[in-house]
Amino acid sequence: MAPGPGTPRLLRALNDRAALEALLSAGPLTRAQIGERTGLSKVTAAELLNRLKARRLVQVVGTQAGGRGPNAVLYAITPGSAHVAGVDVGPRVVTAGIADITGTLVSQVTVDPSDAEDPVAVVHLAVLKACERADVSIDQLSDFVIGTPGVVDPRTGDVQFAFDLPAWHEGVLAALRSDLRRPVVIENDVNLVALAERAYGVAQGHEDFALLWIDRGIGLAVTLGGRLHRGVSGGAGEIGYLPVPGVPLPEGVTESATGGMTKLAGGFASLMNADEIGNLSRAHGFAEQSAAQAVQSAVTAEQNGDQRGDAFLDELARRLSYGAAAVNIVLDPGLLVLAGALGQAGGAALADRVERAVARISPTRPRVATTEVEGNPVLRGALHAALERAREGVFSTTTA
Repeated sequence: MAPGPGTPRLLRALNDRAALEALLSAGPLTRAQIGERTGLSKVTAAELLNRLKARRLVQVVGTQAGGRGPNAVLYAITPGSAHVAGVDVGPRVVTAGIADITGTLVSQVTVDPSDAEDPVAVVHLAVLKACERADVSIDQLSDFVIGTPGVVDPRTGDVQFAFDLPAWHEGVLAALRSDLRRPVVIENDVNLVALAERAYGVAQGHEDFALLWIDRGIGLAVTLGGRLHRGVSGGAGEIGYLPVPGVPLPEGVTESATGGMTKLAGGFASLMNADEIGNLSRAHGFAEQSAAQAVQSAVTAEQNGDQRGDAFLDELARRLSYGAAAVNIVLDPGLLVLAGALGQAGGAALADRVERAVARISPTRPRVATTEVEGNPVLRGALHAALERAREGVFSTTTA
């Protein structure tokens, strides 16, 4: 039974939570500093720290020189008090990471999923290898968040469909929870990138923004009022289906020239897939191995005064503006972030062009910026989401 309003137990829980949040954001801290940040008296702060130490949530990490008296003891959250797992599932590579309760990444591994068609076996193997590297058992993990391409039904938590992951379908979530014996959440990969962007990147402090993921294909994540907008069925953000001028309607799929994977045969996605960007780059004289390399070469060429780079980036921005303008006109998010391999490769040169192109065909001009999230953004978003769940559980159950 939950404690009633104003009871000593509830007040202790609130104080403990406030102290843990302060240590998480600004630690290590002394007892006096914790008191200043939480408004607690020295006596209350001391009692609180004793409780948290007894539960192994807080530990002494050193001392801090003060005035005339003895050095003050420094406290910090015990990193090993909880661990979480994040997994980025793709058709060619699966990446798993383990983070401690402070958010520190303690291990990261990649596995090849081609030899195992069973999603449960693939995820289990990746998490097991990450745990071995982190010297943490699977049973010690408190939460799992898995990022996959495709539509995830917010009502059931299962993947409804994904072009590149046919084995991921309804029932996979229950199978993963049964296998891992822990809370498991599946989330769309681009949505997780948006979570990472708001936590660590250019979208920090923004309640409203949209993120365009430009990589093997095109994806969109929308954050409104500080929350991801998934839609009733989880289909919000499937911008590849957007009808655009000059291409067929998105009424079917075809095989990609890059690795035999499927792709939409029409719609916005048919202008922005890896095949089309490759064709565009070669038409402008850039014959690099990947679309991202071609975009990077075009940026370098433009900086060196080569008009080929300028023309290529202009055309790429024009194509991107079809989707970006539609998002801006309907949602007016204020900030539009370009992420993914192509978004990163284009940098400010591409972002500035997209901003100008959108402004020409929209009633308002959003700020268009390049992602600032380092590392694997899907994995970072997955770990961030898992940490929020784990901290809610650990920080909310600190009193006896």
